[in-house]
Amino acid sequence: MIKEYTQTWGVSGLEKKVSDLIIKEVMDYADEVTRDAMGNLIVLKRGNGSGKKRVMCAAHMDEIGLCVVRILDNGLLKVKQVGGVSALCSFMNRVRFENGTIGTVGVTEPVENVKTKDMNKLYIDIGAMSKEEAEQYVQPGDCAVFCGDYVELAGRNVMSKAFDDRIACYIQTEALKRIQSSYHDLYFVYTVQEEVGLFGSTTSAETVKPDLGIAVDITGSFDVPGDEHGNPVLGKGAAIKINDSSVICDHELTEDLIACAKKYEIPYQRDALAAGGTDAGAINKSGEGVKVLGISIPTRYGHTPNSIVNLEDVEACIRLLECYLTGEIPIVTQEKIK
Repeated sequence: MIKEYTQTWGVSGLEKKVSDLIIKEVMDYADEVTRDAMGNLIVLKRGNGSGKKRVMCAAHMDEIGLCVVRILDNGLLKVKQVGGVSALCSFMNRVRFENGTIGTVGVTEPVENVKTKDMNKLYIDIGAMSKEEAEQYVQPGDCAVFCGDYVELAGRNVMSKAFDDRIACYIQTEALKRIQSSYHDLYFVYTVQEEVGLFGSTTSAETVKPDLGIAVDITGSFDVPGDEHGNPVLGKGAAIKINDSSVICDHELTEDLIACAKKYEIPYQRDALAAGGTDAGAINKSGEGVKVLGISIPTRYGHTPNSIVNLEDVEACIRLLECYLTGEIPIVTQEKIK
């Protein structure tokens, strides 16, 4: 199923194909399944604890891409970014529009002069020789995602586009399937538009009103030359978030999550991410404030068509989420001092 999750088309704001796929997967394991006005998928598994609270897990369905802003007279397509797209990583990569139209990304000047943020220098070539011909296939506002096949590599590693964050969607779904019963009410939320501003988690957190939020997302794998400013690496287990540039996870509950990993002998790594953020940032600031945690998957070459994750790390994340959500989590939402 990981292949199907990653290869399904779903740029930010247009995640319905991904949502439809997940609905088929979770229907037999959920007590309620709701798709809200924004497109967030909220999957509820009711708990049976006498003092149960609401726990919200969030993994986003959207992937980065490019959006057509103008069709030139020669049939080439000027574009803008959708999410955190690098101009350098985009160059000479294939892209696919929702209707199946394929193109490749070019630049308007020698590539050695192009910087990461030079999105105005990109264009898509779909083979059309005129504006009129191109308009038979695409229109301004149409979006494309990067092409990147799912392939197996050496050492239990796999490569694909859209591991950010389809691999977390897969982890959530597998954890839901494995949980026979839980103490707390569990809301598995598959959010939209994370890549363009955490919009889906912002609104779904207001709907769920969780007592605890857990963001499931990718993090870096800091084991390649020139990218060593971090702790998680491929093959060493689930990455338990301590903090990133958008959130500081609750200290006591993070220690409880680490204790859970130790109890069930689940390999884990501590993750203090220097830059970047997840849905935890939005959940943390929702309502009157929500305690949050993060479980992340070490990933090489994130936000490219050729990201790499390790399947043993994926299994560790599934087990950690399953084991942690099954029991009674010590959630304290408010302490009355006087």
